[in-house]
Amino acid sequence: MATINDVCKAAGVSKATVSRVLNGSQLVKEATRNAVMAAIEELGYQPNTLAQALATNTSNAIGLVLPQFQSSYFGSVLYHAEQGAQQAGKKLLVVNSKDAADGEREAVFTLANQRCDAIMLYSRHLSESQLKQLQQSVKVPLIIINRLLNDEGISSFGLDQAQLATLAMQHLIELGHQHIACITSPLNSETGRRRYRVYQHMLQANQLPAQENWVAEGENTLDSGYQAAQLLLEHEVSFTAIFACNDDMAIGAIRALHDHGLEVPHDISVIGIDNEPAAAYAIPSLSTVSLPISRLTQDAVQLAINLANKQPIDSQHQTYGGELVVRESSRSRS
Repeated sequence: MATINDVCKAAGVSKATVSRVLNGSQLVKEATRNAVMAAIEELGYQPNTLAQALATNTSNAIGLVLPQFQSSYFGSVLYHAEQGAQQAGKKLLVVNSKDAADGEREAVFTLANQRCDAIMLYSRHLSESQLKQLQQSVKVPLIIINRLLNDEGISSFGLDQAQLATLAMQHLIELGHQHIACITSPLNSETGRRRYRVYQHMLQANQLPAQENWVAEGENTLDSGYQAAQLLLEHEVSFTAIFACNDDMAIGAIRALHDHGLEVPHDISVIGIDNEPAAAYAIPSLSTVSLPISRLTQDAVQLAINLANKQPIDSQHQTYGGELVVRESSRSRS
C-alpha cells in the first residue's frame, strides 16, 4: 500500500506540501497541486482521514441538507456540490430534511455531530431568526441556500423569487392573457408564498380579474400539478392560461388539461419555473423560467470549502435571477 512518502518521492515535494494539498490549502501552486494529485492517483494513495482530522482539528468534510432527493432540480444541486467537494479533496455528507422545519434543524445537528467543517442548508421553512438561533447552537458555519438573509453572521445564496415569478407572469400578460389561473407551490414555504404574492400583485398591477377558484395549491410534484389542475377544471373554465410555480406541476397540469379535452396552448397556455430537463421534452415543450442553480451551488460550495479550510471570510449574501425560456406551451391570446 502506498504511503505519503511514496507520494512525496513521485511528485518531488515535501511531506508538508502533500499535506497542504490534501487539506485544500490555497498556498500551493497549481502546478505543484496537479503533480501531487497525479502521484496520488497513480499510486492509489489513500490518506488517513482520521489522522488528518486529529492533526488539523477538522473532519475534512462539508455537509449538505436537501428537502428531498427525487427531482432533477435537487439532483443538480447534489451533483455540483459533490463535484466541488471532490475537487477540493473534501468529503460530502448529505442529509434529507424531509421538507420540514424540524427536519432542517435535525439534519443540521446530525451533520454537526459528524464534525463537518461547514454545512450548506437548503432551507424552505425556518425563519431568519430561527436560522440565527440554529447557527448559534451548532457553532459550525452555516451557508443557507435558497434564501437571502439580512443577518451578517450567516452567509446566504438565494434566488430572486419575485423576479422569477414576474418573468413568468409578464410573459403570459404580454401574450394577451387576461384570465390567468395559478397552481402554487406549498404556501407553508417562503418560496411558495413569494411566488404566489407576485401572481396576486401582477394581476392587481395590470387590472386583471382574480378569482378564488382560479388558484389551487400543489406540492411541487407531477401528481400534485395534475390534481391541482383537476380542481381548477371542476369550475367553469374561463381562464386562458395557467402559471404553475414549478415545472413538475406545470407538466402534470398539461396532462390534466389533455385528459379534459383541452389543447395546450391552443385552448390554454401553461408556464412553469425551473427549466428542468423534462421541460424541453414534454409535449408540448414547456415554456419556463431557467434557474442558475449550478452557479449558485458552485458559489455556495466554494464558500463552504473556504470556511472548512479556516480561511478568514466575511459573510456573503448573493442573489441570482432567472431567464425566460419560451417554448411551445404558451401562445398569444387571439
